[in-house]
Amino acid sequence: MAHMAYTTAPTVGFDLDMTLIDSRPGIHACYLALAERTGTYIDADLAITRLGPPLTDELINWFPQEQLAEMADLYRSMYPTIAIAATPAMPGAREAIDAVQAAGGRAIVVTAKYEPNAKLHLEHLGIHPDEVVGDLWAEQKAEALREHGAGIYVGDHTGDVRGARKADALSVAVATGPCSAEELSTAGADVVLGDLTEFPGWLADYRPARA
Repeated sequence: MAHMAYTTAPTVGFDLDMTLIDSRPGIHACYLALAERTGTYIDADLAITRLGPPLTDELINWFPQEQLAEMADLYRSMYPTIAIAATPAMPGAREAIDAVQAAGGRAIVVTAKYEPNAKLHLEHLGIHPDEVVGDLWAEQKAEALREHGAGIYVGDHTGDVRGARKADALSVAVATGPCSAEELSTAGADVVLGDLTEFPGWLADYRPARA
């Protein structure tokens, strides 16, 4: 067991969609079901290329403003039966959470996803973070990161980079979502990894400035 160089054990935040879970198949199925139920065309193939932002940011492309709240509720109510079982973990997701906890740290999930559905995903996949905070996007994520004292935030979207920076947390980005490694770097990510399988090794070598 490698000797940990932390003065204090780290609290590490993780995004959910396209960071810890590959939510494309489940969300794709849920959009098709919503389209069928409402008789409204939704290009599910297109929708899953731009995951990350809040649900209503996508629904506004297919429904009028005055229907958004109702459609979001309908989508979220259908989601558990359609999307949870269809959604696999990303490679290295469990090991990334485990690596933080094995180092004596706390792993928290901070996501724009509706919190009850975020928890269902993690339970289904047997991934056990210390805390799950939903319904926060981009800069809003800084609220939860600060509240829980997270010094590192891991995400796949430029919005996650902005959230980390606003919280004065180290921004670790994984190029597994809609944003390329180059985009993440340009947005100000401190570290860019190919995927989460690289995270435990990175964490083991990471020496915070305060150590």
